[in-house]
Amino acid sequence: MPGRQSRRSVLAAITALPLTGALGACSGNDSASARSGSSSKSGTKGTTTITFWSALRGSQQVVDAFNKTHDHIQVDFEQIPSGTQGGYLKLSNAARAGNAPDVATIEYPQLPGFAIDGVARDITSVISDELRAKLLPQSLGQTTFEKRTYSVPLDLEPMVLHYRKDLFDKFGFDVPTTWDEYAELARRVRRTGGGRRIATFPTDGMSQMAAWCWQAGAQWFDISKGAWNVSMADAPTRKVAAYWQRLIDEGLVYCNSSTSRLYDAQIGNGLVLTRLSGAWDAGAQMNARPEQKGKWRIAPLPQWTPGRPALGTHGGSTFAVTKDSKHPEAAMEFIEWQVAHPDALRARLSSGASSQYPAATGLIPVGRAAFDRSYYGGQDIYRLFEEEAHKIRDGWVWGPRMTATGYVMQDAFARAGAGSGTILSAMRAAQDGTMPDLKALGLTTTQHST
Repeated sequence: MPGRQSRRSVLAAITALPLTGALGACSGNDSASARSGSSSKSGTKGTTTITFWSALRGSQQVVDAFNKTHDHIQVDFEQIPSGTQGGYLKLSNAARAGNAPDVATIEYPQLPGFAIDGVARDITSVISDELRAKLLPQSLGQTTFEKRTYSVPLDLEPMVLHYRKDLFDKFGFDVPTTWDEYAELARRVRRTGGGRRIATFPTDGMSQMAAWCWQAGAQWFDISKGAWNVSMADAPTRKVAAYWQRLIDEGLVYCNSSTSRLYDAQIGNGLVLTRLSGAWDAGAQMNARPEQKGKWRIAPLPQWTPGRPALGTHGGSTFAVTKDSKHPEAAMEFIEWQVAHPDALRARLSSGASSQYPAATGLIPVGRAAFDRSYYGGQDIYRLFEEEAHKIRDGWVWGPRMTATGYVMQDAFARAGAGSGTILSAMRAAQDGTMPDLKALGLTTTQHST
């Protein structure tokens, strides 16, 4: 792991580049350091075996398809828990012991932390220009910091509005296009009776809150002035917090975890009419609730300002080559195949658990052709995702310790849902809880409190 001084230098450099900068990041790194570590092994007859850890569904199908078509590289796959269930701790512990896998799946919010800790290797010199050209700039910009690339994006997940079309039709509801319309619709939904609500505010929803604030123009983390400036209660965030607080106070939304049995019951029993989540959730919904086939549709997320569309992302994963890989070139070949080859996307979709919007835009026709549209009444959801992905606002920066930040925020969300505190106080608590971590890493920090 990097020492205090090297961490400071890495952290001082990490900020998301403008789109043009992300596409132009091609400088090299030291080849000797790029080959340090000892987690991979070479097989017989010229076969290189690399290890791959991921919590993503469909990964086994992807690995099987790769291994069947590649003789010179074979992949040893291990399905690990999701990050919140211990997968990231497992990766960190393996890296401390010097035996991290060659390739690891890391979500966008956690990537800066793994880059800072030296787990995710600088792959600037081994990622090809051809691969860069295939990827959405918005996605590559989230993995490239000061012209250094630390992972390869698999997908980019714009937040969208999933809604129960059958219930919208039954009650004569129109799909809202602005957040004001959404709030008014929430009042109409409650008036239908039967315990229906327009949505659930997720008390475990750091990533959802981030997406809403990102859309509104918030900038929780910024290092443009040479220090980590933290402002998790800035004006756009206060606007978003006040909006959801009003819906909670008026009893217009449920307020509970989105991974709980209660939430499953709310969705399964038709008590919640909309889900605000990433494009990936279309496949997850289809897999989890086949009995609701034909009842759901997907629409653009409501906007704050008509005519000025903006979005944040909810979800999305990347593939990093770790510091312990002895075969970074083989690891990169596998990663490139995973993110850019049609057979890889077909294999992942065959698991029935994914509807990801690929960062490699050339795969959009593959996803469109492979995805079963009947669940969404024949809707071409990939066309919608394609349109929405271009609305993602540039410049968002994730903090160095988003997992820890999220725990503090979500604990406070749960208290707010129980009537002890507010959404805004939860954001302030998250900022207060974040600052000690940044200072412990030796960072120069500032914070804006309101």
